[in-house]
Formats: sequence, C-alpha cells, structure tokens
Amino acid sequence: MTTSKEFSDSLLVWFDHSGRKDLPWQQQVTPYRVWLSEIMLQQTQVATVIPYYQRFIERYKDVYSLAQAHLDDVLALWTGLGYYARARNLHKAATIIMQQHQGEMPNDLEQLIALPGIGRSTAGAIMALAYHQHHPILDGNVKRVLTRYDAVSGWTGKKDIEQKLWKRAEQLLPQKRIANYIQAQMDLGATICTRSKPKCNLCPIQINCLGFQQGDPTKYPSSKPKKAIPIRKTNWIIAQSSDGKVLLQQRPNSGVWGGLWSFPESDTSENISNICKNLFNMAVINISPQSSIRHVFSHFRLDIYPHLVSGNEHHHHIAENKSFAWYKIEDALQLGLPSPVKSFLKSLQ
Repeated sequence: MTTSKEFSDSLLVWFDHSGRKDLPWQQQVTPYRVWLSEIMLQQTQVATVIPYYQRFIERYKDVYSLAQAHLDDVLALWTGLGYYARARNLHKAATIIMQQHQGEMPNDLEQLIALPGIGRSTAGAIMALAYHQHHPILDGNVKRVLTRYDAVSGWTGKKDIEQKLWKRAEQLLPQKRIANYIQAQMDLGATICTRSKPKCNLCPIQINCLGFQQGDPTKYPSSKPKKAIPIRKTNWIIAQSSDGKVLLQQRPNSGVWGGLWSFPESDTSENISNICKNLFNMAVINISPQSSIRHVFSHFRLDIYPHLVSGNEHHHHIAENKSFAWYKIEDALQLGLPSPVKSFLKSLQ
C-alpha cells in the first residue's frame, strides 16, 4: 500500500502548479469564510456557489452580522441555491456561536460538530483550512478519489465503507501543509478525478491508483442502490387582489422549503373556492388553471398545478393567521422564495 508521504507529496506538487487558488473564499481566509463556503458547497458545484457566496459575504461579513440578521433575509439571499436547511442551520449556528463562544468559531472538532449543520467532514475542513489542524475530510470528491485509489467496492453511504474511508483518509494525512493538502484533495476530485470521464492522464497519483490499474476507475465508487423516486402532487392557489397584490404563505421552518414564502396549497383543486372564502375572506369570481410545473428534489418529484384566482377580497382581514400576507410582486421577489415560486411571480409581472 502506498505510503502517506508518497500520496501527499505527489498531490502537493500537483496542487502547486494546477490547484485552484483564486476562489473567493481562498482570499482573506477566516474560519467564518471557510465555514460559509463549505456549507454552500455541500451538494452544490463551485460555479453555482461563487455568486451566492460573494453576495452573502458582502451582506454578512462575519458571525456577528449573520447572527443579527432576520432569518427571512438570510433565506432571501439563499433563494435558488437549494437545500434551504443549510441556510437555517447557518443562521442558528451563528446565534449559538455568539451566545456560547463569544462570537468566535470554535477551534475544536467536537465543538464544531455540535453546531447545527456541521458534520465531521465540514468540521474537518474548517479545522484544516482555517486553523491548520491535522484533520481529514470525506466529502463527495474525496470519497471518489479514495475509493478509486484503493479500489474500494461498495456504496460509500454504507457505514462500514464510510468508516474504512475515514481510516484511510486519516492514514494519508501529511505532517506539513495540511490546508494545501485538504484543498488539493478537493481540487483533484472536482477537476481531474471526476464522476465521469476522469482525466487519468493528468492525475498525479495515477501510478499507484488501483482503479486505474484495473482499467476502469469509473466503476468506483459503487452507485447508491436505486429506489423508485416518488411523485407528489399539489395545487397552488395564486390569489390576486384587485390592486395587483398576490397572497403568499410562509411555510413552517421544518420540511420542504422550510421558512420560505410560497403560494398557499391544496391537495385537491375541488375545494379552492372554499379555502379562499374561509381562510382569505375572498369571494371567488374566477379560477384559471395554468400549465403544470415539475420540480425535482433529491428524494422526490413534485408536480405543481397552479390556479390563478381572482375575486372580491377583504385582504386586510385574513382569518387570524400570521403566516399569510398580501404582497406587491416586486416586494414578494425580495423574500426568501423557492425557485419555482420566484419564476412564477416573475411570469405574473
């Protein structure tokens, strides 16, 4: 088996001439910036993250400003990036850091893991990249590199496979340049050892890679066992007032699109008139079905059936429910909105 020094030396030489060094979060490195970038990069590509990161760091420069922010404003900045629990956890963790850690990101692995939204790999990245402490990471890129390098069969989501990869990641840690090494691992997986069509001819660790030696590195890691992806359905009630406002509802903090503003929903299109009358004090004049929308989540597909509703409304007297509010469309677009809601509002403009 390759020694850790061979592995890390080869990787660091490659990083010095081919690694990424101009990403926004690599400039003026702070624990806060590393944390923010690592959360944004979970299940999201670098090119997608960059503009969101830049807008976010301009608005919330540090833990203090994030902790002081309203969650609605944080979610509004996050709109379109997806996986909104990340934004809610980020805001919640900032509050905890202010209350329990005097506004300083912890420099202890266990204390980091105790914060909402931070797992072992994210904590390891903060410890290595921000504090130069010797901790491994095991994000998707690193899992792919290590499973190919050691020809590890099996789905990486299985506990025994994951434990094996953590042990290997710890063995390969270098004595020096830990931050560069961790970045090099991520860069190698993102730019060379890609999911499909890996550029093995450019890989610095190709000579000892068992997956390459076997002739088909893409068979590692094994795919996640497939399950049938369920399809859910919902009806959007897009109530419009006579003065051009639309009715929105803030969703509960937990669950899909938690904390975001969306259109009120109904399981069936049959009771839309009753909902408008009983909840919104609105006597329906017309209901106009619109083209359906399919939105794909990681674990299910959602078929949305929008219904434009016009009527005589007394929209200042919604039946004692603070989660509903009427908004001008231009004001609604400043809220935290799911992507399909934002797109539909723009089409109404």
